[in-house]
Amino acid sequence: MRLTVSHRTHYAYDAPVPYGLQQIRLRPKSRPGQLVEDWNIDVAGGQVEVSFEDEHANTVDLVSFAPGQTEIEITCRGTVEVEDKAGVVGHQGGYVPMWLFQRSTALTKAGPLMQALLDKVTRGADDLDTLHALSAQILDHVPYSTDQAAADLTAEDVLNAGHGVCQDHAHVFITAARAMGYPARYVSGYLMMDDRVDQNASHAWAEAHVPTLGWVGFDISNGISPDARYVRVATGLDYRGAAPISGMRYGNAAEDMTVSLQVQQQ
Repeated sequence: MRLTVSHRTHYAYDAPVPYGLQQIRLRPKSRPGQLVEDWNIDVAGGQVEVSFEDEHANTVDLVSFAPGQTEIEITCRGTVEVEDKAGVVGHQGGYVPMWLFQRSTALTKAGPLMQALLDKVTRGADDLDTLHALSAQILDHVPYSTDQAAADLTAEDVLNAGHGVCQDHAHVFITAARAMGYPARYVSGYLMMDDRVDQNASHAWAEAHVPTLGWVGFDISNGISPDARYVRVATGLDYRGAAPISGMRYGNAAEDMTVSLQVQQQ
């Protein structure tokens, strides 16, 4: 499937910003099952200082603000050919050792609520059955809801709230999978929705490493493994390591962010 993506993030500040710096992980890579035909990033109100690969082999653009800006806009557009591989990404590559994907982070630390969830998961005949059962149990226990969308909720926070968005589902799945002995990681990217073109946020899911297949994706919020509607962009141990945009700025200006996104089949 040939997908086109147009993603705009606009920041407005109520006072001039003397200095700001952002890390942008918004460049998908070609890999088995995903061919990036073209991809461009434009920055209004700043400039790309340098591009590099991080420890997860994500392409990162470091963007600086022009001094005194009250608006910054980052726009990426591109076309990606995606093949349906039933969520199978393949074996680990890059610079990170496999054991690191079993290490908990501040957002993915297991607690008593996680253990209670794990007690309800029925192990299947093989790893895939078990991980799909885990995904289903999470969605049943934590229904999808946009009532909260904070970026800093831990897996225990999400279980306590009893609802969450795709980012929350990914954190709960990652935490549970690691507790069950599977290396797991967070994935940020895009999903072509069946019922709309316009969206107000990118998407997130999780991947677990299965010995016979390598990395396999699980979109807990939708109860499926990623197919040809998904564009993988960045991976990390949790959201903080794969966030599309993160950074810092000087000054006390209040920030207002708006996002517009279109993902459609060409």
